[in-house]
Amino acid sequence: MATESESRPPGSPGWQPRLVALDIDGTLLEWVDGEDEIYEKVSPRLQAAVRKAVDAGAYVVLASGRSPHGMTPIADLLGITPDAPDQAGRLWVVAANGAVLLRYPPSEIVHEETFDARPAVEAVLREHPKALVAVEDRGRGYRVNRPFPEGELTGLLTEAPVDELVASHVSRVVIRDPEATADDFVALAARLGLHGTEYVVGWTAWLDLTPVGVSKASGLEWVARELGLTAADVLAIGDGRNDIEMLRWAGRGVAMGQAVEEVRAAADHVTGTVHEQGAAEELERWFG
Repeated sequence: MATESESRPPGSPGWQPRLVALDIDGTLLEWVDGEDEIYEKVSPRLQAAVRKAVDAGAYVVLASGRSPHGMTPIADLLGITPDAPDQAGRLWVVAANGAVLLRYPPSEIVHEETFDARPAVEAVLREHPKALVAVEDRGRGYRVNRPFPEGELTGLLTEAPVDELVASHVSRVVIRDPEATADDFVALAARLGLHGTEYVVGWTAWLDLTPVGVSKASGLEWVARELGLTAADVLAIGDGRNDIEMLRWAGRGVAMGQAVEEVRAAADHVTGTVHEQGAAEELERWFG
C-alpha cells in the first residue's frame, strides 16, 4: 500500500522525492576562478542538502553527458559513504547521456547501450570537415581524431583516424567545432535529422550522439525500475539541452535559472542559477 507521501502528486505539499536526479555541470557543480586555475566545486550548502536527501531515504542519481570516469570523482565530492548502512547503494550514475549506467562506489557498470555511429559522423563531417571527433573509451578516456581544447575531455586521450573511431559500435560520440556556434549545430542537427541516433547540442558547438531512444530520461527510467520506483517518485534538476527529456519525464522537473528558454519550458519549475544555489534551494524545499 502506498504511503501518504507516495500517493500525493509530484510537487504537491506533502510529496517527497524518493529519487533525486542531478545534472553535474551548471547544476551540481559551479566553476570557481582560483588564483592559478578554474576548478569545480560543490557548495557546502548543496552538499548538505544532498546528504539530507540521502538521510531521508532518497536515492541520488548523477546524470550527465560526461563519461563514467569523468563522473565518479564528482560523486566523491558528495561525501556519501557506502560503508554506512543507511547510505549503501544510495548513489547511482547515469553517464554518457544515458548510454552507460553504473552503481557507485565501487564502480559497477550495470547497463550499456551501443550503436553504429558511422553514418551520422560522416554526415556531420561532410558539412564540418574540420570538426573534432571523440569516441568514449570506457574506463580510460577518449579516442579522438585530433586534440580537443584543453580541459574539455577527461582521461587518457588517444589519437586515431575517424574511420578507426567508428569502425565498431560505440556508446557515445562527441563532435566539436571550435569555429562554429551552438546555433550552427542546432540548425545542422535539424537539417540532417541524424537518423539512427539521438543527438544533443550543448552550450557551444558541441554535439553528442547516442543510440536511438537513449537519453538521461531513459537511463533514469532504467534505474528507477531497478529500484521499484516510477517517474512520479523522481525529482530531476538540470540546465542543459541534454536535460530536456529528463525534466519532462520526471514527476517534478526543475530547470536551473541560467538555462536557455527551451530547457526552462520543459520544466515544471525554474529555480535559481547555479551561483544562487538553485539546486540546494529546490532540495531544501523537500528535505529541509
